[in-house]
Amino acid sequence: MFTGIVEELGEVVELTWKGEGARLAIKGPVVTSDAGHGDSIAVNGVCLTVVENLGDVFTTEVMKESFDRSALGGLQVGDRVNLERAVKVSDRLGGHIVQGHVDGVATITERVPGDLWEIVRFTLPEDLSRYLVEKGSITVDGISLTVTEISEDAFAVSLIPTTLEVTTLGRKGVGDQVNLEVDVIAKYVEKMVGNGGGNRA
Repeated sequence: MFTGIVEELGEVVELTWKGEGARLAIKGPVVTSDAGHGDSIAVNGVCLTVVENLGDVFTTEVMKESFDRSALGGLQVGDRVNLERAVKVSDRLGGHIVQGHVDGVATITERVPGDLWEIVRFTLPEDLSRYLVEKGSITVDGISLTVTEISEDAFAVSLIPTTLEVTTLGRKGVGDQVNLEVDVIAKYVEKMVGNGGGNRA
C-alpha cells in the first residue's frame, strides 16, 4: 500500500532483459535506507519487490505482466523514476490509497504553463473513464493527483512547482507515456452497486 507521495527521484542504473522479463537496478538512497529483501517499492507507480539492497541501489525482477500493463518497458539506463516505499500504519496518508497496481497507460497531450501551476493533459483509456470524477484522485506515474478536467477520452491535472521539481512529470513532454491507477474505492463501489449492494444477512 502506498499514498502517492513521491519520496525521491531515482535513477535506472541497470536494465537486463531475461526472456520476457527483466532485472532492474535503481539508485535511490532514501528508499534503500531501510529496504530489505521482499519489501515493496513503487517505481513510477508500479509496486515492485526488492530482491537485493546494494547500499544506495536496489534490484528487482520485473515480469511480463508488469511490462504489458505499464510503461516500464520504455525505461532505459539513466532514466529518472518516481520512488515511494510502502506506507507504514503509523504514517500520514498525505495522498490517497494507492495499491501500485497499474490500470492503464496514458499519453501526455498538452502542457500549459502558468504563473503558479502548470496544466497537464492526458489521454484517458475508455475503460477507465467511468472511475474518474472532477476533483477526484488519480495516480499518475505513482503521484497522487487531483483531476481538474475530465471528458470521455481525456483528463487534466494542475501541477504546482514542487510537484514539477521533485517528480518525473516535471521532465516529461508531449507524447510521453505515464502509468495510471484509478481510485480503488471507485472500483469497489462499482462492484457493490452492480451486485445490488451485496448480500444482506
